[in-house]
Amino acid sequence: MLRCWSPSDAALALRAIEANLEHLRPWMEWAKRYPMDVEQQAGQLRRMRGLFDLGQDFAYGVFSRDGSEVLGGTGLHPRVGEGGLEMGYWISAAHTGRGLATEMAGALTRVAFQVEGVRRVEIHCDPRNVRSAAVARRLGFLHEGTLRQRIAAPDGVLRDKMIWTLLAEEYPASPAAAIRAEAFDALGQRLF
Repeated sequence: MLRCWSPSDAALALRAIEANLEHLRPWMEWAKRYPMDVEQQAGQLRRMRGLFDLGQDFAYGVFSRDGSEVLGGTGLHPRVGEGGLEMGYWISAAHTGRGLATEMAGALTRVAFQVEGVRRVEIHCDPRNVRSAAVARRLGFLHEGTLRQRIAAPDGVLRDKMIWTLLAEEYPASPAAAIRAEAFDALGQRLF
């Protein structure tokens, strides 16, 4: 289940993030802000929720079906220019290899095109992050190129960045379009 983060998710989110810091730190720049306490985490989630509600940035928690566990995080971010959204994602190390990242990235690709009406979705990742690149490839994103020394790793070293893109006109025939998903708005009304 994907849904917007809420400050009330702070304890669950913190537990999942701290249990996965070694798994996240090589790839996620934001992981260097940890450890933090539950109040600080609630503040982070409150900020994310505010941006989501304003339609400015869309960060989601990835939860078990019953909502009792955070399995990861994902989001659609407007940092790639007009008409595009960048997608980011992570899955808890205990839940990798089950297709969850592909399923959630496919669902968010659908949201980006069918709800947000963007012209393109991009996935950026370190070339050494073969799992992230595999998700993009499985969903039909095209590897447009690798930019040298563009990602500031948590240790401060500049790393290369792969850019994967799916265009709106490519989406209907892509494997991403075949991902089954349901989406609901803030009032619980079905979007698709």
